[in-house]
Amino acid sequence: MTIVYLLAGYAALLIITYIIQERLIFKPEKLPQDFQYKFDVPFEELFYDVEPGVRINALHFFCKEAKGLILYFHGNTRSIKGWAKYAKDFYRYQYEVLLVDYRGFGKSTGKRSEKEMLNDMQFVYDKLKEKHAENHLLVYGRSIGSGFAAKVASENNPRYLILDAPYYSFLKVAERFLPILPHRWVLRYHLRTDKWIKKVNCHTYIIHGTKDWLIPIRHSEALQKISPHKITLIRIHGGGHNNLPAFPEYHNFLRDILLY
Repeated sequence: MTIVYLLAGYAALLIITYIIQERLIFKPEKLPQDFQYKFDVPFEELFYDVEPGVRINALHFFCKEAKGLILYFHGNTRSIKGWAKYAKDFYRYQYEVLLVDYRGFGKSTGKRSEKEMLNDMQFVYDKLKEKHAENHLLVYGRSIGSGFAAKVASENNPRYLILDAPYYSFLKVAERFLPILPHRWVLRYHLRTDKWIKKVNCHTYIIHGTKDWLIPIRHSEALQKISPHKITLIRIHGGGHNNLPAFPEYHNFLRDILLY
């Protein structure tokens, strides 16, 4: 009977994990549709109507005689209202920034799935290509956004791909926290950065803290080994998962990437 109970408990754990994983992976801040963004630099609010019922909200920070445009995919929390503070890290070097909210984040609408979210990001990139040459576009992915960034870069030809604290694959992240589960079958988000980065033609810069406990730097080291001549790994010594902008080295590397 003990084995029966153990098996029943394990089956229940699988079912619960499958059902609630969205809440564990994504922690969005939702905003009312009439929310007014306020920033002290020039910007415009944009909406991308992907399909009926799906609208992606974005913020475009613009400047005159821009050296390029950064398409910024943020992490798994908050909304572009909070993530917008990082636009200054690029704006100071005369780069425009477009931050987008995933489905269910901020004012963005639509039911989430990996396939649909990836399609949304490609839709936004296609819209940017209508106004900009691809050598003007750079794709930046932060944490969970690194998977979306790698996928977009793999199917297009931006100037650079920049990954901030990326994961080898989302499967590897899940296995680290719940090793007893058959994640290949339970996990609904696999986000194969390792698979997509092989198809990226532009140079890729990876920035990772050496003391990142959430996504250890070994993920980036493994990614860099996939294509060592096309991927530069930048280690921020002492950096964690959420504090890289607090390190002068982070900004120095960004400056070197963007201006040289």
